[in-house]
Amino acid sequence: MEIRDKRIDDGNAFDWGKTSEEYAKFRDIYPEIFYKKIADRGLCVKGQKVLDMGTGTGVLPRNMYHYGAEWTGTDISPEQIEQAKRLASEAGMNIEFMAVSTEDADFPAESFDVISACQCFWYFDHEKVMPRLAEFLKPGGKLLILYMAWLPYEDEIAGKSEELVLKYSPKWSGCGETRHPIWIPDVTYEYFDMIEHEEYDVKVPFTRETWHGRMKACRGVGASLSGEELAAWDAEHRELLNKIAPESFEVLHYAALAVLKKK
Repeated sequence: MEIRDKRIDDGNAFDWGKTSEEYAKFRDIYPEIFYKKIADRGLCVKGQKVLDMGTGTGVLPRNMYHYGAEWTGTDISPEQIEQAKRLASEAGMNIEFMAVSTEDADFPAESFDVISACQCFWYFDHEKVMPRLAEFLKPGGKLLILYMAWLPYEDEIAGKSEELVLKYSPKWSGCGETRHPIWIPDVTYEYFDMIEHEEYDVKVPFTRETWHGRMKACRGVGASLSGEELAAWDAEHRELLNKIAPESFEVLHYAALAVLKKK
């Protein structure tokens, strides 16, 4: 499904369905501490029903499945949901996935203990979505917002790879990340109270091949470039990595979370 949003990449079209196979293979990269910090806060654990909005290929519910929560995942991209269902089935996990945008999701009131949004919160129409999410949550329910990004000004490999993305997608707005709390629009506070937020550094291991795949699966590359552009980027990025990266390395990222409670 092609998406155009003036807030993102200056309105240039992107389609996660174009890169779903790479996304499934190369974007399941969050370190264990990412999930442990969630569970240690008593979120997404046994006895809870959790809705993961913008689930993509189901990375969050699949990696937290062993904590015992009952998961539902939604995503606007049918191709992403297809991959999520495949991966969960192969792992013997009972997770309900459905292809529907967050704006169009429809669940009974007070259905969930926790609603999570990992790496996707800024895509939402917040004026429309925030009252709906509050409605879906049980009294005292929690909204969990998650994010992780490489730090291009501190990590040479990330920085050089990002420069190459911008060569092919100059309007890509996913660049130039620095550490900061997750952005929360004002309308959120009409329905939720902030409980806490945390930002912390992590080093994520890669090989040349898995980093290449991770970059290919980003919005500014696989989700938006034409076939000819993608082939040119592919060759140039492989050449770049052969020059600057050892076979195995770590890339510096920061991770962030925000926990909000339904009013």
